[in-house]
Amino acid sequence: MKPVEIYTTPLCGYCHAAKRLLTQKGVAFTEIDVSRDPGLRATMVQRAAGRRTVPQIFIGDTHVGGCDDLFALDGAGKLRPLLEG
Repeated sequence: MKPVEIYTTPLCGYCHAAKRLLTQKGVAFTEIDVSRDPGLRATMVQRAAGRRTVPQIFIGDTHVGGCDDLFALDGAGKLRPLLEG
């Protein structure tokens, strides 16, 4: 299974929803809290092609996008295939 990284902040409801979906699917992920580290936030913005909102989710080298994008991917039946690569 490809590694999953999710850039978050502690008070973000969308971040919690995305993490909840991944957990329900049995997907392990690395959470990167950008709330206190401008360098991590800058890395996130660069990796996410300028997107500044959280969460920003990556599966392997693929930028999935935010929470709505993750749910749409799952709803279309494309999340599991992307994870399994």
